[in-house]
Amino acid sequence: MDEDISSFVAITSADPSKAAQYLRLTDNNLEQAIQLFFDSPNLDVGGEPQSGTSNAQNPIQIDSDDERSDNEPRPSGSRARQSTIEDDEAMARRLQEEMYGGAGPEPEVRAPMARTTETLVGPGAYDDDDLDALVADQIAARRRPAGRPGIFNQQQRLTQASVWETAEDPDARRRELATATGGASEANSKSNMLAQMYRPPFEIMFQRSWDQARDEGKEQEKWLLVNIQDPAIFDCQILNRDIWKNEDIKATIRENFVFMQYNKDDPRGQQYNNYYFTARDSQDAYPHIAIVDPRTGERVKVWSGPPVPSPIEFHAELHEFLDRYSLKANARNPVAVRKPEKKKVDVNRMTEEEMLEMALQNSLANCKGPTEEDPDALTKDTSGTGKGKGRAEELVQEEEEMDIDKSASPFAQISDSRPHTEPPASADPKSTTRIKFTSSGQQKVRKFYLNDSVRTIYEWIKSGGWEGKEGMEFDLISQRKNLMQCLDLTIEQAGLKGSVVNVEFAE
Repeated sequence: MDEDISSFVAITSADPSKAAQYLRLTDNNLEQAIQLFFDSPNLDVGGEPQSGTSNAQNPIQIDSDDERSDNEPRPSGSRARQSTIEDDEAMARRLQEEMYGGAGPEPEVRAPMARTTETLVGPGAYDDDDLDALVADQIAARRRPAGRPGIFNQQQRLTQASVWETAEDPDARRRELATATGGASEANSKSNMLAQMYRPPFEIMFQRSWDQARDEGKEQEKWLLVNIQDPAIFDCQILNRDIWKNEDIKATIRENFVFMQYNKDDPRGQQYNNYYFTARDSQDAYPHIAIVDPRTGERVKVWSGPPVPSPIEFHAELHEFLDRYSLKANARNPVAVRKPEKKKVDVNRMTEEEMLEMALQNSLANCKGPTEEDPDALTKDTSGTGKGKGRAEELVQEEEEMDIDKSASPFAQISDSRPHTEPPASADPKSTTRIKFTSSGQQKVRKFYLNDSVRTIYEWIKSGGWEGKEGMEFDLISQRKNLMQCLDLTIEQAGLKGSVVNVEFAE
């Protein structure tokens, strides 16, 4: 509790006593308490019930201990608890009246509205694209859930997405931020800072219908990247703070994806939720990110549930996906294999310790809600060859057509006795980079100098850098390019700075 109060005070600059009251109103939920404070910063939450006093609406007189004689009975514990309960109930009623309106004097009856005649139109009624966008914006606003906009539930207008793409007009950005948060960002500088920090990535979001997104993806040869958010789950806010604001990730998304982000109750995302996201009512399924093929509508990759990946990891996984999949008409994408069946367990042959372990595992599994399985995981080879089914056939066909003489191949000329030593921690960060290597579900991150040659990477792996694969031939693939063609280039010249490299071992 003291830690939550300290966090509340550090973020809101409120008094510790007020922090304790807001936390008590939200059952010690720190995120909800902060949201309530910024929505109603001047809320009269009162103080903790003090000895001898109660709330103003239901005063209860209790004599002080000093004025009571020794022979007089002291109040019982149940009476003190009753005072606290009445104080909490009165406070709850007052909050409800402030938020939704309470019983008070009847408002004056206004004059009747003048009679008007209007014509309702939908998108497509005019040739003007801006006018159609405005109509679509109004329709979406009427269909939007009734949740109050705030710092952690920002709602963006369709026609103003371009405001976030440039910082030339900070006043316009501030006005749009105030609109998106329902005015919560204007409370103070701390509120404005938090609203900026947790702002959704409006500048890269495609804010049209699902069918229009598929058409855009097919026309531009871009994958559909979908993020479903639950504003009440803080891990979803971390995506807005760390992942979607990362410049490298944003550049990758702009080039290769049509990106959409919806709250779980947003009607605009209902079509995706109905077709794909069956576990949307489970908190353990968030954060939820998926990649969909715009041509077939097939969902090919999923990130579901905590923990949230780091920006470096997520950026690397996006590039790993782009290396293995393509929307080109003649490309052969990985094929999912049949999921292995679980072996049946004969309980009668199990020891007591094994039965207790199985019961513990089942209990832990039952405590978690359902999540979404990643279909891409079924395309990755687990036989130790390091090649997906589709990619393996493609490489075999290429080798047969080129008729490679392996005894005289460039791979045979690479030294297998030059193990690599990583740059020290004191090395200039501008002269080094980290490269992520993946193979058959295994991952390694290795640090190199930018002026190291690509041959250095081959020598490191060939000298035993990958345990259990000593003596096996392999290919290094990055951005659908075989790095054997870049042996004498530096890592920087080959475009491998901060990249992902697939290590594909041959049988």
